[in-house]
Formats: sequence, C-alpha cells, structure tokens
Amino acid sequence: MVSPKQLLSTIESSLLGPSPPTPAQRIELLHAIRSSISSLQSLLSFPPPKPSDRAQVQSREVRLPDSPPISLDDQDVQIALKLSDDLYLNEIDCVRLLVYANQEWGLMGREPLEILRLAAGLWYTERRDLITALYTLLRAVVLDQGLDSDLVCDIQKILEDLVNAGLRQQLISLIKELNHEEPAGLGGPLAERYLLDSRGALVERRAVVCRERLILGHCLVLSVLVVRTSPKDVKDVFSALKDSAAELKDSNSTLKHQITCSLLFSLIIAFMSDALSAVPDKSSVLSLDASFRKEFHEMVMAAGNEPNVEGFVGGIRLAWVVHLILIQDEIGLRESVSSASSNDLGHINMCLESIFLNNIFHFLLEKVLRTAAFQNEDEDMIYMYNAYLHKLITCFLSHPLARDKVKESKDKAMTMLNSYRTAPDFVHESTLHGQQATESGPLPFVSLLEFVSEIYQREPELLSGNDVLWTFVNFAGEDHTNFQTLVAFLNMLSTLACSQEGASKVYELLQGKAFRSVGWSTLFDCLTIYDEKFKQSLQTAGAMLPEFPEGDAKALVAYLNVLQKVMENGNPIERKNWFPDIEPLFKLLSYENVPPYLKGALRNALVTFVQVSPVLKDTIWSLLERYDLPVVVGLHGAQRMTAQVYDMQFELNEIEARREQYPSTISFLNLLNALIAEEKDVSDRGRRFFGIFRFIYDHVFGPFPQRAYADPSEKWQLVVACLKYFHMMLTMYDIQDEDIESVVDRSQVSIATQQPVPQMQVPVIELLKDFMSGKTVFRNIMGILQLGVNSVITERTNQVYGQLLEKAVQLSLEIMILVLEKDLLLSDFWRPLYQPVDIVLSQDHNQIVALVEYVRYDFLPQIQQCSIKIMSILSSRMVGLVQLLLKSNAASSLIEDYAACLELRAEECQVIENSADDPGVLILQLLIDNISRPAPNITHLLLKFDLDTAVERTVLQPKFHYSCLKVILEMLENLSKPDVNALLHEFSFQLLYELCLDPLTCGPTLDLLSNRKYHFFVKHLDTIGIAPLPKRNSNQALRISSLHQRAWLLKLLAIELHAGYMSSFSHREACQNILAHLFGQDIVEVGANMISHSFTLQSSKEHAGTKTISKNKVLELLEVVQFRSPDTNTKLSQIVSNIKYDLLAEDILSNPATSGKGGIYYYSERGDRLIDLASLRDKLWQKFNSVYPQLSNFGSEAELNEVREAIQQLLRWAWRYNRNLEEQAAQLHMLTGWSQIVEVSASRRISSLENQSEVLYQILDASLGASASPDCSLKMAFILSQVGLTCMAKLRDDRFLCPSGLNSDSISSLDIITVKQLSNGACYSILFKLIMAILRHESSEALRRRQYALLLSYFQYCQHILSPNIPITILQFLLLDEQDGEDSDLQKVDKEQAELARANFSILRKEAQAILDLVTKDARQGSEPGKTIALYVLDALICVDHERYFLSQLQSRGFLRTCFMSISNFSYQEGGHSLDSLQRAYTLEAELALLLRISHKYGKSGAQVLFSMGALEHLSSCRATHLQGGLRRVDTKLRRDVAVDIDKQRMIVAPILRLVFSLTSLVETSEFFEMKNKIVREVIDFIKGHQPLFDQVLWQDISEADELMMEHINLIIGVLSKVWPYEESDEYGFVQGLFGMMHVLFSNDLETPGFSHSAQSLENRRQSELSTFRLCFSLSSYLYFLVTKKSLKLQVSDDRPDYPAPPARQQPTLILLCSLLNSVTNSLEKAAEEKSILLNKIRDINELSRQEVDEVINSYVQKDFVSPSDDLQKRRYIAMVEMCQVAGNRDQLVTLLLLLAEQVLNVIVIHFQDSSIASDTSRTVKIITYGAKSDSGQDISFLCGKLIPILERLELLNEDKLGHSLKVFRRLMTSLKEMAIQKLAS
Repeated sequence: MVSPKQLLSTIESSLLGPSPPTPAQRIELLHAIRSSISSLQSLLSFPPPKPSDRAQVQSREVRLPDSPPISLDDQDVQIALKLSDDLYLNEIDCVRLLVYANQEWGLMGREPLEILRLAAGLWYTERRDLITALYTLLRAVVLDQGLDSDLVCDIQKILEDLVNAGLRQQLISLIKELNHEEPAGLGGPLAERYLLDSRGALVERRAVVCRERLILGHCLVLSVLVVRTSPKDVKDVFSALKDSAAELKDSNSTLKHQITCSLLFSLIIAFMSDALSAVPDKSSVLSLDASFRKEFHEMVMAAGNEPNVEGFVGGIRLAWVVHLILIQDEIGLRESVSSASSNDLGHINMCLESIFLNNIFHFLLEKVLRTAAFQNEDEDMIYMYNAYLHKLITCFLSHPLARDKVKESKDKAMTMLNSYRTAPDFVHESTLHGQQATESGPLPFVSLLEFVSEIYQREPELLSGNDVLWTFVNFAGEDHTNFQTLVAFLNMLSTLACSQEGASKVYELLQGKAFRSVGWSTLFDCLTIYDEKFKQSLQTAGAMLPEFPEGDAKALVAYLNVLQKVMENGNPIERKNWFPDIEPLFKLLSYENVPPYLKGALRNALVTFVQVSPVLKDTIWSLLERYDLPVVVGLHGAQRMTAQVYDMQFELNEIEARREQYPSTISFLNLLNALIAEEKDVSDRGRRFFGIFRFIYDHVFGPFPQRAYADPSEKWQLVVACLKYFHMMLTMYDIQDEDIESVVDRSQVSIATQQPVPQMQVPVIELLKDFMSGKTVFRNIMGILQLGVNSVITERTNQVYGQLLEKAVQLSLEIMILVLEKDLLLSDFWRPLYQPVDIVLSQDHNQIVALVEYVRYDFLPQIQQCSIKIMSILSSRMVGLVQLLLKSNAASSLIEDYAACLELRAEECQVIENSADDPGVLILQLLIDNISRPAPNITHLLLKFDLDTAVERTVLQPKFHYSCLKVILEMLENLSKPDVNALLHEFSFQLLYELCLDPLTCGPTLDLLSNRKYHFFVKHLDTIGIAPLPKRNSNQALRISSLHQRAWLLKLLAIELHAGYMSSFSHREACQNILAHLFGQDIVEVGANMISHSFTLQSSKEHAGTKTISKNKVLELLEVVQFRSPDTNTKLSQIVSNIKYDLLAEDILSNPATSGKGGIYYYSERGDRLIDLASLRDKLWQKFNSVYPQLSNFGSEAELNEVREAIQQLLRWAWRYNRNLEEQAAQLHMLTGWSQIVEVSASRRISSLENQSEVLYQILDASLGASASPDCSLKMAFILSQVGLTCMAKLRDDRFLCPSGLNSDSISSLDIITVKQLSNGACYSILFKLIMAILRHESSEALRRRQYALLLSYFQYCQHILSPNIPITILQFLLLDEQDGEDSDLQKVDKEQAELARANFSILRKEAQAILDLVTKDARQGSEPGKTIALYVLDALICVDHERYFLSQLQSRGFLRTCFMSISNFSYQEGGHSLDSLQRAYTLEAELALLLRISHKYGKSGAQVLFSMGALEHLSSCRATHLQGGLRRVDTKLRRDVAVDIDKQRMIVAPILRLVFSLTSLVETSEFFEMKNKIVREVIDFIKGHQPLFDQVLWQDISEADELMMEHINLIIGVLSKVWPYEESDEYGFVQGLFGMMHVLFSNDLETPGFSHSAQSLENRRQSELSTFRLCFSLSSYLYFLVTKKSLKLQVSDDRPDYPAPPARQQPTLILLCSLLNSVTNSLEKAAEEKSILLNKIRDINELSRQEVDEVINSYVQKDFVSPSDDLQKRRYIAMVEMCQVAGNRDQLVTLLLLLAEQVLNVIVIHFQDSSIASDTSRTVKIITYGAKSDSGQDISFLCGKLIPILERLELLNEDKLGHSLKVFRRLMTSLKEMAIQKLAS
C-alpha cells in the first residue's frame, strides 16, 4: 500500500503534467490507485482508540507493524495519548505518527506541545493528501483534460466501483460529521486548537477541517457526474444543505459559504444530469420512484423561517421543477396519464409559482453568483457550476410551462414599471449592474434577465449554438415600456456579446429591425438630441442646463455597455466598419448636468475603439481634446483662469467627491491609459502628458486615502487606474543625461525660487524624485502595501473588490521594482536632495518588511515574483538587511514563507514557459546571488545557517527547521516531475555547488551532503548522471536542463573529491563511494586513513551493491554528452525567401546598437546570450515600416501578409536559435563538469583504485575517440584534449610508483624496474586515436597545441620501459643478485620496447603526409607558441624515425632550410624583454632543438646534412648571441631583466653551442694536418666571430658557476678541443684560457665543499661534483690531444722564484696533473665506498626497520615524497628508489673518474717515455713549448715521489666496489709505477 503522499504525487505527475503519461507512468498510476482502494473506500475513517492499545502504549513498549519494538519515554506516552484523545485516533497509530514526525522533522530538543502539533499536522497532511488525490481522480474523469480515453475509462471504472460501494454516502457523512464539536471533527473543548502544517507554520485546526469539508464538497459535486445519485443521496444532501445554509446567518466565512454552494450545486447537477442522461434504454434514476418524487416535493416545498435556508431551498426548487419538466414525458409513458397530470403537473405549477413569487433568481444572484465566495472558488468548479446553470436555464426557457410563466412575469413587469411611474431612489454601483427597486423589491422578470446575464458573463463559450437563449432574447427585447426592463435587457445583451460570435449577433440584432425601439440608431440619436438640446440651453442667456432624466441616463449607460462589449469582442476586421462616426460619443462629456456615471460609460465605450486602428486612435485623441473636460494634455498647457471653470478637477472634487462615487474620473484615467499605451512616439519622453501627470498626482492619487467611497470597489478601480499610468510612465521612458544635468542645475538655485516649467518637466523624472524623497506617490504606494499580506489575503478571499486590491498591490510592487532599477542612475548626481529608494525605505523598517513579506501571497504568482525581485535588489544594496529583518521579528516567518513558496512551486504540474516568471527559479537565483555577499546574508538566513555564531561553524539541520534547504533537499531526493521542475532541479544543484565553493558555507554544506542520511553524491550519480537524455525534438528544454543538472552535479562531486577527502570519516567514505561508482573499481588500502580493501558502507546490502559495480560510469557520462551539437549557424537566406527581408533582419541582428540594454539580445539566468523574441518582433516591424513605409497602407494587403509571414519565419528561427545555443552551452557545461571530476580524480584520488592504469587508459582512449568524432565540436575537443593530457601525464608519472596490492611489506629489485606500462595494443590505440584527433576536420591552433602536447607526452611515456631514474648498471647489478630467470624478463621488456617503437613508427607513417603537412604548416605559419610546440613534435617524430623517413620528408618539403632561414633572421634586440620577443626566443630554441635532434639521431650523417645546408653560416648570422657583453653574471637581486638574460642563455646560447659541438663530430682526427677540412674552417670562423662569448666563458670563475654556466664551459671547451688545435696562431688567447682553467681546476681538491655553495643540497652537490669532473675530463682530453698530436712538452713544474708567471700564461705541468690525479683518486675511493654501502642497503632493504628506513629517507629524499600515513612497504620502496638513484650517480662518477685517471696516466706515461725529459736535446722532431725552463732531476724526483703513493692507492681499488673491470687500467698503472721508480732511482 502506498502512502497518501506517494499516491497524490503519482496522480498529479501522471494526470496533471504538461505531457500525456508514459506507459510506465500509467502502470504506476493504476497500481497506486488499486493499492489505495481500501483507503479511498473508507475515506478518513481511522481505527478508534482501544483500551488494549492504550495499555500497550502506557507500558512504554510498542510494536508497530513490520518493525521491531519501540521504546517510549514518559513524554512520548503523554503525547501519544493526548493525540489519541484530541483526534479520536488509535493509540498505536499515534505512536506511528510520532515516529513519522521524528523522521520528517527530528524531534530531539523540541517542546512537547510543539511535538504534539507537528504530529497532528502530519496526520492532517496525510488526510489532505488522500482527499486531494480523490478529488484529482474525479476531476480527471469529469473534466476534459486531454487524457487518453482508455486511461480515463480505467479510472472511471475504479471510481464507479468506489461510489457504488458507498463512497458518496461517506462524503456526505464526513461533510456533516467534520462540522461537529467533537474529537473526530472540529475538536473537543479540551483539544489543542492549533497544529503545525507541513511547512512548520502554526494554523488553526478548525480552518484545516473546514478546508477538508470544502474539498469533500467538491468531490461530492464531481461524484454526481460519475455515478447518478440515488433518492437517498438526494435527501441526505438536501438535509446537509439546509444545515449548512442555516449556519451562514451566524458566520460570513467564505469557506462555509463555498461548502454550502457545493451542496447546492451537487443537487442542481444531480437533477440536471439525471434528467438529461435519460435515454430510451436508460431511464432517469430519480423518476423511477414516485414516492420519492412526492416525498421530496413535500420537503422542498415546505416553508421555512430562515431567509438563507429559504433562498437555497428556492434554488433547489428551481432545479427540481426543471427536473420534473424534463422527466415529465418519461413519467407519462411509464405511469397513468391521469396520475401524471394530477400530481406532477401540479408539482410543477406549485414550484413555478413559488419561484416567481419569492424571486429565487434575485436570491441566486445576490447570495450565490455575485458573492466573493463564489467568485473566488476554484475555476474548474465555477465552470462546472455555470455549465449546469446554463443547462438549467436553457431547459427552463425551452419548456412551454416555464415560458408561459416568464411571459406572465414580463407582462406584469411592463404593467407595473411604465414610463409614467416615478422611479424610486436609485443607487448606482460601479459594476454597472443596475438594481431596480420598487415598493416590493426587484421584479422576477428583471431578476431573470440579470440571472441569465450572470450565468454567461464568465463562460461566454456556452452561448455557442444556443438557439433557445437567442429566442428568449428576441422575446425579452420587445415592447419595453420602462427603462428598468430595458436596462436589464441591454445588460443581458452586453453579457451575450462577450464572445466574438455573440458580439456579431448582438450587433446585427441592434443594427436591424428586430426591435421597434431598441437599436444602435436609438443610442446615437439620443446622444445627438441631448447635445443639441444642451447647446440651445447654453446659447440662451441666463438659462440653466436642463436636468438629465435618470431613466434616459440609465438606458444610455446600458446601451453603451452593449457597445463596449460588441467592440471589445467583435471580429477585428469586421468591427472597423461597424461604427464609422463615433463623434456623438464625445458630445456629452463636457456638460456638467450629464451624470458622471453616464460620462464613465461613454469613455469606457471609447476605450474599445482605441485599438481598432492607429487612425481611429488619433481621431479619439483629437475629439477628446475638443470635447472632454479640460486637463493640460498638450505641450503648452493653458494657465488656469482665476474664475472657477468646470473641468476634471472640479468634477472630481466637487461633484463626484460629494456623491462618493467616481465613475467619470475612473473612466477618464482608463481612456487616457489606453491611448498612451498605444503611443509609439516616445521622443518627447512624456512631456505632453505632464498635465495629466499633475492632475493624477495632485488630485487623484495624492488624496485618494482621505476620500470617502460609497463603493470600495471604486476606490481600488481609481487606484489601479493611477498606478497603471505611473507604471506606463516608468516603462515607456528611460533616463537620459539631460535629466541628470537639469536636476543638478536646478538644485543650485534656491528651492523657493524655482518655478517649474511644465514643458520641460518629464513625468518619469518627477516620479523618481517623489520616490527618492519619500513623498506623495511613495507614501501612498507604501500605504497600500503596508496593509499587510494577511489583510490582502483576507480581503481577496472575502470581498468582491478583492481582485482589484490584488491588482493594486501587484502594480505597486512592479512600480517599486521599476524605480529601484532606475534610481541608482541618478542618486549619485542628485544627492543630498534625493536618496536611493533603499535609503528611503530603511528609514522605516516596517516598509521593507511589508515589501518582502508578499512572497507569502500565493493567490497571484506575479505578486510573489515581484516580492522576490525586490528582495534580490535590496539584498544587493543593503548590507544590514538580515539584521534588520531579525530586529523586526520578521525573519522566522520569512524563512517559512520562502520555503513554502518554493515548495508550492515544486508541486506545480504545469510548465512555466518564461523562467523570469518562475518564483522557484527566482528564489534559487536569489540564494545563489547572495552566497558571496558579506555574512550574514539572505542566503544564510533563508537556508537556516546559524546567525548567532560564525556561519562556517553551523551544523545544518534541514529536518529540524523548515527552510528552503529542506525543500531543496527533498526536491532533489525525489526529482519528481522532471519536465515541470527541470529548472528547479538544475538551479538547486547549482546552489549546492556554489555553497560548497564558498569558503564560509562549504564546510557545513559538505558535511551535510556527505552525511549517511542523504547519500547525496552517489545517489544522484545513479539517478540523473547516466540517465538517457530526453530527445531534442520532443522536449529540448528538458534536455538542456538535464545537461546542466549533470554538469553541476559533476562539479559538486569534484569539489567533494578535491576538498573533502581527508576531512573526516564521513567525507572519506563519501569520496570512496564516489570513486567506486564513477570508475567501477574497488578501493584499495593505501595508508592508515583508508577504511579497508573495499571500503565500508552503511549496510551489508549497500556493500553488496557496491561490490557488484563493474561499469565505468565516467565513460557512460562521456557517452551521454557525446552527441552532435545543434547547428546555430543557419543563414537567414535559408529561412526567408525574400532577400530584402533577409538583409533587413541581418542588419538588426548584427547591429551593435541592438545588443545593449533594450536591444534584441539579453542574457538568460544561465548566462547565455539569447535573442529576445518580443524585442526582435518589434524591431522587425519598426525596421520594415521605416524602410518600406507603404506597408502601413492597408491597401497592400498581400505585401503586408508577406511581411507577416517573413516575421513569423524569423521568429521561429530565433526561437530555434535560442534553444540550439542553449543546448550547445549545456553540452559544453556538462563536459566541463565531467573534465573537472576526471582531472581531480586522476590527479588526486585515483591512486586509491585498483588497476588505476587501466582506468586512466580507458578515460584517455575514450577522450581521444570522442575528440576525433565528427560530432565533437571544437570547444569540446579542446576540453577532451585537456583531459587526455591529464590522464597521459598521470600515466607517465605513475609508472614507477610503489606497487600496490602486495600482501607483505617486503619488496624486490623487480619492483623498481617493473613499470605499470600499458600493453602495446593499448598504446597503439592511443596513438591512432590521437592522430585521428589531430587530423580532425574542424580544428584550431589552440586545440592542436594541446594535442601536440599530448602527443609529446605519449612519446615520453613510450620512451622508457625501464625506470629512467635507475641506471642500467645498477639494474644489472640488482638483477644479477636476484634469483635466476630475471635476465630473461629484462630481455622480454627490451623486446617489447623495440616492438612498440616499430609499431609507433608504422602508425605514424600511415598518416605521415597529413601529419607532416599540418605540423610543418603550424611550424611555419602559426603563432609563436604554435610554432614552438610544432617544432617539438617534429623533434619527437625524428626520435622515433626509422630509415631516415621523416628526415627525408622534411628535406623534401624544404622545412630544414626554412628553419635555418628563421634562425638566420632572428634578432634579439637589446632591451627587447617583451612577451613577443620571449616567445620568439622559445621558437628559436625549438628550432635549434630540432636540428640538434637530427644531428644526434642520425649521427655523422645527420650532422653532414645540417652542415651541407650551411648550418654554421646560419648560426653565425643569428644575432641572438651578439648581445654586448656576452653572458651576464647571474644575481637574483638585480633587475627584473636578469631573468630574461638567464632565459636567453638557456634558450639560445646553450642550444647553439650544443649544435656547434654536435657538428664537430665531423672533424676526423686522421685529417689533422689537412687544413682544407671545411668543417674545421667553418667552426673556427664561428669561434672567431663569437670571441666575446668564448672569452667570457673561458675566463669564468669556476667556483661560482651554476649548472647552466658549467654546461656552457663544457660545450665551449669541447668545441675548442676539437678544432682549435688546427689553428696555427693563438692570437685570440684561447689556449692561455684553457691552460688557465686547467691550473684552477687541477690544482685544487675537487671533492672539497669549496667548489659548491654551502647552501646546496646533497643532491645538487653530487651533480656539481659530476659536472666539475666532466669539465676536467674535457680539459684533459684537450691536453691529451696536444700532447699526442702536437707533441706538447709539459714541464715537471713551473716554479720560478725570480719571476712567477700568472697561471693563465703558464702551460700545465706534470705536477699539476699529479695533483689532479690525487683528487681523482680521492673521489674514486669515496664514490666507490658510498656506492658499495648503498648497494648493500638496497640488497638488505627488507631487513631494515622502520626507523632505519626513515633515516635513509631523511638522508636521501629531498622532496616531499613521503606522507606520515605511508606504510612500511611504500617507505621501503621510496628509500630503495632514492638509493638506486644516488648509487647510479656515484656509478656515473666512478666511470668518469676512471676515464679521467686513465687519460692523466697516459699523458704522464708519454712524458716519462719521451727522452727529452732526460738530458737528451738532440731530437729533431718539432715540438710545441710554452716555456724556456728545462726540467731538473730534483723536479723529476719530486714528481715521482708524489706519483707513487697515488698509484699505490689506485692499485688498491676494488673492482667489486667500483663495478668496473680494472685490468687495462692496472696494466697502465703498473707500467707508470715502474717508470716512476726507475726515474726515482736514477
């Protein structure tokens, strides 16, 4: 069994929705109804109290059905028993109510009385839902709602069964019983009088029950049309009617009156439907029982004493007599003729006599149809009531007996009321329903005419085809002898003219000769006659104007009412020709003896002519100024004369005010409003209406609160007319600069001396002044609004003028909004005379409260909208608004009112087309807009944040407090009526996202949403996340909103994953749930903070559900958003066939002037720039009329129709354009949300998933596939490429992370080399789809830059299968130390790497031509950033090249030559530190990198290609290195341009030097003496051309050189060492520079800290040491080259006590080399030892304790790689990897040092072997010497003495520690040692 709430929701969504129910909804509906049959059958009948149940409750333990025992405390018991006593409800059900109340509201901390009221409110809410569900079902069957006939039949069958089973009797009983003062009804004397409704508001129980009775009454009315009533039902209802009518004498309650009316019409409809539904095979139910007819006739004819009861019984008599008339023939056939004649005819005559005698028509008019209760009833019920009154009166007038009685009544009226009798006092009412009175009251015939008029006034469509009524009209229009019957007849005609068909018939009726004395000619002749008569009187000296006969005045008013309705509802084409001369309607307006109500009727008739045509409108203006009473209307108003004149002011203040009736003024204002509304020329800005403005301001609206009114309706008609005028002035005219200046200029003059000039005054400015100074209009409008919403609701419900008051409130609020939109434009200039309106309002806090509390007014949504808009404006202006509301004690009610308004909107079943008119959307926008405003703000207030403490410390309790937050969460929990509430759902998600984004509200909101009670994130992933999108052609608006909903949800999930993961247990659990649902993976344990291997959920059921997840919802979400975007680029020429209209429309759409405020474009609440259809239509007509003025000529009807069709086509196109643009934006928005959650998950949270590489690959593969799809737009491809970049980067970074999923803390050597490499097939797929994405048809450089970056990242990923951080030598050592078989694993990895490289090249080669065309085009023609990355792509292609394919392609395209030309033309100007020059430098760096890659990739052949293309010549032409002063000293404390110089060195100088160095590989040492070697010459020329650069590097202080400078030094020394020996002369001093550097480096201990900054980290020191020894190796290589090739002779020492030469001028000595060898030996020993220790630690890593592992980490890990939560396994892995890296560094140093030592030993050996070291000087070989001193034996002995200990230390080096074979090295050492010993001994 479904709950009443679920039943009602199902019924409303299925039957009241904007679209027919789907098959699934239909099944659900019928199931819900059938499940609730028992509840509907026993409607509102509940189990009564039972002693046994009371005892069980008192025992404090209660067992509810399907639930475990519930323990109660004393308070619970007391409340449950009190509920049972108050509601006459079973005690167990009362406990159930308490449980339900706790679930809905949270009862902890509430007072007992509050709990009691909440529980009672929930019970009454259930009751209300049940009877409302029944009412909705009955409506669906009875009223034509366009539902499927089969569904209606199914529901009708169920309802028929219910009614036949006694439902109607239950309804009647409930209507009676609920009115009793007992617990089951209104409540006993001791019962609690109040309860808390579903919104937490305190309401009176009596009012709730009364509303239930009314709904039951409606159900009773509708049930009559489902199953015909039985005699017993009729009698019971009649009895209930009399009881209910009797109550009305003591109460004016609108609800009670409506209940009585429902009982009355139940019988009327029962009699009519029973009689009319009788067919030959199915007779009337009531006619079968003759005894019933007799009994009921006696009942209905019984006389009573109470007038109300008699009046309602009289209404039943009328229905009963019509029933008898209709069934008379059937009775006659079934019974004897004599019996029928004697009884039923007698009954009919008796009833007719009683009806006309008591004038039942008058009672029904005054006490039913014209009452506020009837007019404020439900519109569908009113329609049904009128429809059956129509049937009743039609049947009544069609029967001969009734017609005879009507004719008799007419004759009597004509006799009694003749033109010679004096009419009694006549009180005119503004409704213009004349009320004739005689000595005995209104006559039945007159009342009958008025009764007919009232029936058809609201439902004019019932007149269609009603021949009986028109026959009656012809009868009633004949032979009028008095004005009373004539007026009544004409009033009936005015009602009959309320439809287009009726207007035409009435016009023809009065135009023809149907009536002798009634016609249009009578009206116009009478007006003309009186005008002539009055003119003659005025022309007679001293004569007074004759008194206007009252009867004629009334008759003319009635005629004019008919004229008004005929013109108002007539056919727009036909009515133009109906009354060609309307001047007579003006002629009586200026006479003072004409009654004001006649003038009012004349002007009201004129209003209907205004819209007939523009020409007629201008005619009315001119005739009005000619005939009507004077008011300054034109530009030049006449000065008032000193003598009193009869004008509008006089008539208002002296005539109408005395009578307390204002029909003339009201009509005058209405006419002026109609005329002004049609004005198109706004250039004078309303100046010509300023006289009207002053009249309304000073004499009408200003004093209206002080005037007396005979009829309150006229008061509010007057107010509404004034407010409409003010509203038009504010709407039609804008503020201009001249307004600011004029007010400022006049403010400089004394206020007392200012003389306003009417011609210069603008009404809108005067209005703004009034509001901004709090004067008359402001005060009066606030006076209207400060009546209070409760008073307005009461008046609206109980008074006939309630709708007028409602309209006045609406206009007042709209005016306030218009003023608030304009006042800030002026306030800064008008201060201090005028203040912004919010400042004026804040002077009285009650004014602000009055404005914002109208959100409670739910009779008219427009009023709620205005109140919400005002709140939005005030909240943006007033910082202290919340404190003001709190201080005024209005905050609590305002919170509930806003929540109630939002909830009411969420329950709506019809779509609101314009979101600007949607109160729900306005509220959510208000909340969103205020989030970021200073706390406390309106959002904090309305969402019930704690304003007594800091907002960020709030604990949100939406179930405890009724607020918008509670409504929003419930709305999102159910997501009901998605087609109606789509925008509410969308903006609710956005609101929650913005709340989570705001620093103050994020904590409380995330805590709430991550709570287990809601499961908010995961639930909505399943509900809306991956649900299919609605179809575009069926419901595009829902499709758009659905995309936005998903977008906000995904962005909300991204925030939770980003910010909430480590906050608390609930957040971690929520995040793990999100990840599991998103990626379909289990959560693995990574650290102490994780819950478990597969995370804990609330229940085992949920856990099981999560464990079965296998589908990747991220990919499903991408599939949702992956569709072809709708086209918004349709050309107008395809829409409009005529090119001239196409061009005009293009001009409007593309004109910048139409894009601003008031233009054709506007920004929607989502921020989309859309076309305003109304504005576009107006602009099109305006443009067409200005360009083609002949269109305004109605003669060219064909062309005008063509224009209309063109405009319609353009409007349809604009509508589609808006929708398509919104869908494009929504699609992009969802993709953005998807990208955010993917990137947050990939970068921060994916490590907690099993098989994360596979997940990343799936996302990457899907993103690339989507971006390559032809359905993917450019913007979408850009986002997808960014996601791909993130995934690829994560894949690349995570390849060597700590392996997860191991069961132990131990790790092996394979763990650090086994990468998480994707399979080769996966890599192939990535590359192929990436290429397809790059080659997509629609592309842009910005997109390709992302794709190129992704391609480069992919190549980096594929470059190394083994960890690049672990040197191969270390890997080999570790693998050899492990178990057998791992060598084969390494070989397998190498094989797979080679296979992947070949496959990558193969894939690239298939699309090589297209790729190269695109990339080279970008490299040539793109922007500088585009060129740069394109060049790096070419660099990457060269890296993977095979068989020189890509190189040959680049050569054939001439691209390399283009690169060289670009390099040659490069100019890096001094001081050129702009962004453009920097980007150009980046491009140059990329070009150099590409050329260097070619040289390295293809070796000498590549270098030869570059050299043959003049590489060195182009490099020499490049002016990048021609900066004066060369390289600058790096000092971060200098100017900002120092950073640019450093970039220049890194981006330009270093790459050029690298390229030059690579070209020196072409220098062959075998060609040493071949000076014709071209490469040598060109390199030497390059060196000579850049001497400053080389000099500066050579003379650089090595001890202060950074890493970049060390590279420069190495490169320059490398270049010089290769080619400079070929240079014979040393005029440039490079040799001395090299020798000087040798002295500096070789003479010091290179391992000491003196050569590196003390602040450097250990890692930087190790790198610095390696760089320094590399430099030493380069220098020693150069020295070795000189010694071996150029026979350089080194001296043993350079000691010269007499003249010590500078180091730069001395050649190196053997002693210096010995010093270098000593430094090398020291470093070798240290590096070998450190490497050995590290390898031993690596080998024993699993044996180290956590403390020892942490010591290793502290020693070697320099970055924040370790978290305190990391387990021992991860710590061991990190320590192992870091030690391997350090060991690799040490191994590189050992290798370098061994080579360096070997070179130094070779040089010394050569010198020891050379005979010149002895005394032999007879050699003839040419040698190079740089000194004249010969070596002495002492020097040689000193050298040998230093050398031998070093050699002995080298001999002690251990091959195991070094990791290198020393066989050749030791042989060299042994030889040298022997030589040294020999030299030492000699």
